[in-house]
Amino acid sequence: MQTAKALEQAWEVEAVLAWHDDNAKAAIRSLLDDCKHLRQQLALAESAMSRGMTRGWTPRYERDVL
Repeated sequence: MQTAKALEQAWEVEAVLAWHDDNAKAAIRSLLDDCKHLRQQLALAESAMSRGMTRGWTPRYERDVL
């Protein structure tokens, strides 16, 4: 029996592939481009924020191991 999280992840994968007409390489390229864009946005936000505004929080560019 699959958990709700596993079902949601499976649905997300299917949705990404459907968006790219089942072209896995196009889906991977799009997701990598999204990651690059979000990292750039995070770097921009980090440089614009003061440490006081975030109470010492700083962003991490790598996610924790699942």
